[in-house]
Amino acid sequence: MRNVLTIFRRELAAYFATPLAYVFIVIFLVMAGILTFFVGNFFERGQADLQPFFTFHPWLYIVLIPALAMRLWAEERRSGTIELFLTLPIRMTEAVAGKFLAAWCFAGIALILTFPFWLTVNFLGHPDNGVILASYIASWLMAGAFLAVGACVSAVTKNQVIAFVVTAALVFVFTVAGSPIVLGVFQGWAPEWLLHGVAQASFLVLFSAIPRGVIDLRDVVYFLSIIVAFLAANAILIDLEKAE
Repeated sequence: MRNVLTIFRRELAAYFATPLAYVFIVIFLVMAGILTFFVGNFFERGQADLQPFFTFHPWLYIVLIPALAMRLWAEERRSGTIELFLTLPIRMTEAVAGKFLAAWCFAGIALILTFPFWLTVNFLGHPDNGVILASYIASWLMAGAFLAVGACVSAVTKNQVIAFVVTAALVFVFTVAGSPIVLGVFQGWAPEWLLHGVAQASFLVLFSAIPRGVIDLRDVVYFLSIIVAFLAANAILIDLEKAE
């Protein structure tokens, strides 16, 4: 745990040592505001909830989270510091966990900074704050799942642009898995149980129910499973790099 915390602090400090952190946070807050108030018609709806705010989180994350994840390992590989990093007396799982937790914590900080939205809706009405809190947690879990996918992709390339594009494509597929765009690939040859499984694996389907007050433990388990699976793949890929 000490090694994980050391890497966590190093990586989190690295975000704020460059303009990346501030640019990410500003863009996230500005885009969240525009989508909530102008596209989501927050005031016109006349309802005291944050459904318009959370509705657009998956689409924001498709663009912004890959930008956050692309540097996790690709930058180490490009600069050659991965060789030095891998010689440190730490386990591979500790390195992967430390880097991921730093990025996930940073995403959480950006999410926490949206608290004025929560204050605004409480000022205007009497929302169900339990649902809003659950939606924040679900949004953070979804961001973690996106980051885990991005970390895995970043581990196999030195080019951050490639890591960004591939990650964005993968998380887009995960997000719209329940739509005809994806299901059409399986229709006609895949069994019904597979079609149902692909549809239920959609991030959009799982997340969209929570802002409406439908909280299912299975959704939380799914997001955590995605995180664990891709982080395990991340560790295996870096181990292969170390073996070479």
